[in-house]
This record gives sequence, C-alpha cells and structure tokens, in this order.
Amino acid sequence: MKEGRRKFIEQLGMGGFLLTAGKFPWQAWTGDVDVVKITILHTNDVHSRIDPFPMDGSRNAGLGGAAKRAAMIKRIRKANENILLFDSGDIFQGTPYFNFYGGELEMKLMTEMGYDAATMGNHDFDGGIDGFVNQLKHANFDILMANYNFDNTPMQGKSKPYKVFEKQHIRIGVFGLGIELDGLVPQKLYGDTQYNDPVKAAMKTSAILKHNEKCDYVICLSHLGYRYDESKVSDVSLARESKDIDLILGGHTHTFLKEPTIVENMVGKPVTINQAGWAGILLGNIDLYFERNKKGKCVSCKNITVK
Repeated sequence: MKEGRRKFIEQLGMGGFLLTAGKFPWQAWTGDVDVVKITILHTNDVHSRIDPFPMDGSRNAGLGGAAKRAAMIKRIRKANENILLFDSGDIFQGTPYFNFYGGELEMKLMTEMGYDAATMGNHDFDGGIDGFVNQLKHANFDILMANYNFDNTPMQGKSKPYKVFEKQHIRIGVFGLGIELDGLVPQKLYGDTQYNDPVKAAMKTSAILKHNEKCDYVICLSHLGYRYDESKVSDVSLARESKDIDLILGGHTHTFLKEPTIVENMVGKPVTINQAGWAGILLGNIDLYFERNKKGKCVSCKNITVK
C-alpha cells in the first residue's frame, strides 16, 4: 500500500464525517492511489470579537479570541501542506474595538492570520460602505461577492465575484453570496448597492467555475443563513436548487454545527453545508481528499473549539 493511501486511511480512522464520491464509502478508493489533501479552515460572524469571552462563569467563558485562533491556524498550517482560510461575513460590529477603530484591527488580524478570501455580511456595512472600503487597505485578501452590484458605490472594483485557488494541480473555485440588505441595514449605509437573486447568481457563477474555469471543487462563502421556516433563501435551499456547488460555508444565523449537513442538489449530488457558530468560538475545519486523477474525492469535517 502506498504511503498516500495509508495516510488517507489513517486520517479517516480518526473519526469525523465522511462523504465519498462513490456509492459506497470505499468504492472510489480501491487500489493504490495518490491522494492530495487540502484543508479548508473557515470562520463566520466573528463580530469584532478580538478577545476571548471573559472568565465570568458564563457558557462561553474563556472561549474564542484572535490570538488563540491565530495560534491554532499556525499549528494546523505547520502540520498540513495545503491550507485555505476563508470567512463568511459579519467581520465587523459587536465589541468596542469596532466602535473605536472602525474595523482596522479586524482586517489587520485577518491579514496576519493569512486569510485567503472573505465575503461580506450585513453588519460589514455598519460603518457605511465608505467605512468598509476605508479598511480594505489593511486587508491582504480578496472580498468575494457574486450577487451584489457595487456600480456607482465606493465598493466598485473593490470586490470579485469569484477566485480560483490551485493546490498541487487541484483547482478550488470560491465565490461569495450576500443576504438582502433591505430591512436589515439602513439604506444610507449601503448606498446604491443592488442586491441580486443569490440562487441565480450562484447557478451562473458555480457553472463558470466548474465548466469554464475547470475547477475540481466549488465552494460558496454564504451570508444567507443556514435554514429558515419560511421561503426565504438559505444555505439549505440554495444547496437543493444548485448543480455545481460542492461546499457551502455559511454565516448570518450563528449556527453551531458539530458536523456538516448534507443536502442532495437538483441533479442528485451531495452538497456539504458547514457553519462555525459565531464570535470565533469555533474554527471550521474541513479536509478534502482528491485522487490525483480526480475521479474520486471525499470530505472529512470536524469543527474545532477555540479555547
């Protein structure tokens, strides 16, 4: 047995969630294969929580904090070759750090931690669209947004609908989706930003990534919310109506998932949905495994408490 496959089996033996491309768990992994592992780390709704929660005996006492998250990311990077780090919005608002510094500290810390991309949440407009743009000079990562039209706003030309990352010849396409701002954010804060149907934007963008950009895996950074009782679009409904999305990293609803939700899309393929609570209490951790010939892939996921 080759070393790549041996390590793959050892990883799966550690537990966690497993999703395979084949009908049965080992169907896609028979024989000696050369496996590429890509680790996806992600956060959402950190809400300017720079310090850990105070040691006051509350449920979240001592949890979270940028320094501990940074140390955890550093350890994971040291142990893994291929890392991508994302955020699904609501970077701003929630502590005096935002009130005093307007998001500068948050952006500088994310840059220091090596974030690769983020999308925008509704609270990222709380300092006004000008305020968000003013902080982008501190961000050494891309803002991805496929369903907001920023023409005639200060954000024009400051975001991208998607980005492609390549790790050991595996192409990972990533795009962002934002929630409807009307009713959540005063119009004066987001200005002439136009909200477009996220399902239509997702279908178009994911098709470009999968078929035009030849991506092996497509990730959506979503600030739509995990699931709603009403017909409002959510990560779960988006997954059901999609064709080319493999993984949705969600935000907005502050949903703590111990393991991801799997939803069958409109062509019968599984879509993985994960969300990491809020305030940086969890660090989302997803390991993707690809055969080098790209015929098989699987996902192992176990969110990590930052403590």
